[in-house]
Amino acid sequence: MRTMSYRTTTALSFILVVVITAIISSSLPPTGHGLSLRNASSGTTAIGCLGHERIALLEFKQGITSDPAGFLSSWRQSGGDQDCCQWRGVRCSKRTGHVVGLHLRNVAVDPSIVNSGDETALVGQISPSLLSLQRLKHLDLSLNNLEGPTRLFPEFLGSLKNLRYLNLSAIPFYGSIPPQLGNLTKLQYLDLSLKTYDIDYNMYSTDTSWLTRLPSLQYLNMRSVNLSMALDWAHAVSMVPSLRVLDLSDCSLASANQSLPHLNLTQVERLDLSGNDFNHPVASCWFWNLTSLTYLGLGGTNLYGKFHHAFGGMPSLQVLDFFGSSGTNDPYITDGGLDIMTANMTNLCNLQILILSSSYMNGDITEFFEHLPQCSPRLEELHLDNNDFTGVIPNWIGRWASLVILDLSNNQINGSVPSEIGTLTSLLTLDLSNNQITGLVPSEISKLNNLTSLILGWNNLSGVITQEILAGLTSLRWIDLSSNSLKIAVDANWLPPFILQYAYFASCDMGPQFPTWLKSQIEIVELDISCAGIFDSLPGWFVSTFSNASWMNISYNGVSGTLPTNMGAMESLRRLYFNSNHLTGPIPKLPQSLSVLDISRNFLSGPLPSNFGAPGIGDLRLFSNRIAGHVPQSICQLQYLDILDLADNFLEGEFPECFEPQNFFFRMLFLSNNRFSGKFPPRLQRFTNLYILDLSWNNFSGGLPMWIGNLANLEILRLGHNNFSGNIPPTITNLTNLLHLDLADNGISGFLPRNLSNLSGMTTRHSPTTFGHYVPVLNLSVTTKGDARYYEEGQIFNMVVIDLSANFLTGGIPEEITSLDAVHGLNLSHNRLSGKIPSNIGIMQALESLDLSENKLYGELPQSLSNLTYLSYLDLSYNNFSGRIPSGGQLDTLYSQNPFMYDGNSGLCGDPLHKNCSEEQKHGDRKTEEHDSKLMSFPFGVGSGFVVGLWVVFCVILFKKSRRIAYFRLFDNAYDKLYVFVVVKWASLVQKTDTH
Repeated sequence: MRTMSYRTTTALSFILVVVITAIISSSLPPTGHGLSLRNASSGTTAIGCLGHERIALLEFKQGITSDPAGFLSSWRQSGGDQDCCQWRGVRCSKRTGHVVGLHLRNVAVDPSIVNSGDETALVGQISPSLLSLQRLKHLDLSLNNLEGPTRLFPEFLGSLKNLRYLNLSAIPFYGSIPPQLGNLTKLQYLDLSLKTYDIDYNMYSTDTSWLTRLPSLQYLNMRSVNLSMALDWAHAVSMVPSLRVLDLSDCSLASANQSLPHLNLTQVERLDLSGNDFNHPVASCWFWNLTSLTYLGLGGTNLYGKFHHAFGGMPSLQVLDFFGSSGTNDPYITDGGLDIMTANMTNLCNLQILILSSSYMNGDITEFFEHLPQCSPRLEELHLDNNDFTGVIPNWIGRWASLVILDLSNNQINGSVPSEIGTLTSLLTLDLSNNQITGLVPSEISKLNNLTSLILGWNNLSGVITQEILAGLTSLRWIDLSSNSLKIAVDANWLPPFILQYAYFASCDMGPQFPTWLKSQIEIVELDISCAGIFDSLPGWFVSTFSNASWMNISYNGVSGTLPTNMGAMESLRRLYFNSNHLTGPIPKLPQSLSVLDISRNFLSGPLPSNFGAPGIGDLRLFSNRIAGHVPQSICQLQYLDILDLADNFLEGEFPECFEPQNFFFRMLFLSNNRFSGKFPPRLQRFTNLYILDLSWNNFSGGLPMWIGNLANLEILRLGHNNFSGNIPPTITNLTNLLHLDLADNGISGFLPRNLSNLSGMTTRHSPTTFGHYVPVLNLSVTTKGDARYYEEGQIFNMVVIDLSANFLTGGIPEEITSLDAVHGLNLSHNRLSGKIPSNIGIMQALESLDLSENKLYGELPQSLSNLTYLSYLDLSYNNFSGRIPSGGQLDTLYSQNPFMYDGNSGLCGDPLHKNCSEEQKHGDRKTEEHDSKLMSFPFGVGSGFVVGLWVVFCVILFKKSRRIAYFRLFDNAYDKLYVFVVVKWASLVQKTDTH
């Protein structure tokens, strides 16, 4: 019995081992579909990826047409590690081997920068093979270009029902977001945001009700997705109680004043609705009862008015961002800014960042500070810039000891900088620029040893900035003291404790010697010491010290000597402004990276360099120097020229004809006041981007080309004071954007062009185009009111002028010219024009200067001249005008300013000439009648003479036979000679043709 028990026990044990082995075997993946690897050290088993999922991943890779960063290089079908769980970006379950995560985000991209990192992005499409990854929980393909050829959002992703995380941000899909995403009921994180709102890559959704089927969703980001037609968006998101983060910024949402009876968003912490033009009272928004909010972004929403009373009941709020929410754009609401002054902020004890920049806020700054929560010692950032705050900064500003950023710039704050500002030792940025602050810079600022940015420019500060003040600012990287009345007084050999990157000292007194303490600032990126009273030559260390600088402005000083011959070593320099100094000598080889160079208004001499050394330069301004010789062919190597200003030099010869429009982008060309000669440069006909062309005060000759009308973007055309001849091309009226036309002092003849009404740029119905242009400081003058006047920067575009004076123009003044009702100055003087002044000239309401002197105009002055209410200069002298001078409006005052305005018109009478019109009027009428009768009698006399002469010849032939025979014989002889001449010539031509 004992033996039997042993055998039975042994059998039972064997059976048990077999069963256990079978169970274990059944739990393993089938042969060929998985790999079991035992870790000898730990005794654990790692499960490799499943075969069909590996195939699905390889099919996904086939849909990738470009992988410049080699992100998928480890995904191989043969050779290397074939376990897809070891591939880059792939995560598998350690228990089952299923792929549960794809992390293919383009990590080289800064998502805040539009189009950044495109050179490292995956390119291609999202393959439907991902449907084989049914256990996939995490899918991140963001910041890649996986939109595919159709650019449509892949609907099949709605079938991956185990997804918890889906990030497709910055993939430029186009079209509607599929409602199938509502099938992802386990989804917790969804990011469909775009890097920028672009109509070419614009996703949209007209119905957001699919969001209500995502009960677990905690994070939703649809920034820049067009939701303008999704009127139910607020109701949809309010039905997702699990939401913690909601970002619908820049979504073209129409309003946020929906009535929501059930607001289930009890857990939401971050709400960003910025960039949507709501344009309604801020108090009517639906979100004020979200007491769990820590971040509320409403920048750029144009919300206005008083805050909702529930605002004070948001104790968790840490960040309130109203940046750029500039108030209503409704002109009928006069008080369109934000009114936070009346809001109850007493309980906002956790407030850390308050951004109210550019929100049309006003009031006393001290009163605003009193409304801030006094219980919030954690207030770190206060942005109140670009508003209309007045008053003085309170001296108890030091109570917010945690402040890191204090930005009060671009307001109307006055008074002085309180010394208590020195107690804010945590400050990193202090910006009080562009206000009306006066007084001294307090020495206590030197205590701010954490300060990295000190920005006090554009105020009325005075006094001296000593090295003792600067010595305490050991962390300083950015300083702006420009446009004050400050003097920077430091020892020549002082070595500051800080290393600056951005330094702006424009209009500060730093001279007369070049500030040697800058020698130690080897990390300078931007430096502005313009108008700094420096009368010195450039130091020898200039190039080596500023070798890292990319932007330098040393203009409007008295810097003398020559430019450094080794300037080419400043390899980072992109913009250099050295204008209005006393520099002499030639132009050296320039830094290769340079894109803007302004060394105008100096005393540079010699020829232009044969090698500029900066092939990428786009803005080259050399005007008002002493540069001589011809323009070299090397200028044709500057293939990115946008602005070229060589005016006011001694250049001569013809302008080079080497430019090709496919390589050059000229928009502004200034060659005035030189000695250029030759014809109108023919190559310019290809530069249709030109909007300023100034060839005036040169020796150009020949006719104006007909193709000038093809330069459709021209706004300023100055060809005056040359030797041009011929007629004004009728195509000039094709220049519909033209604002300034100067053809004065040439040899142009013929009539004024018809169709002047086509110059719509000179009419009030024209929409200005120049506001879209970059407008530099222009060296341009306008001859108006008898004088040449210079206008700063873009102001010249506001002076619409026609100057055709001092030519040989004939004919009358076309009535159509009066349709140009935006013209400020019209000068047709010193020509040979005849006829009368258009009777409706009074509709040119913008006229400020009208000069018709020294022509052959006649007739009475139209009464409508008195309607020109802005007229301040009028010259009608030396014509043949007659009759009574009109009165009223500006005409009653102009004579005292210009008593010669009616000279040379003996037929004019009445005030202000003090001539009795009773006799003068009759005399004038008689002269007019005589003049008109002469004009009428001329064609009558010619016709009568022709008829009489014809009858005399006819009668002689008819009644005298000998004369009749002689006449016909003469006719026959002439006919015979003509016949013989034609036959001989024809035979000669035929013989030459046969010979050849």
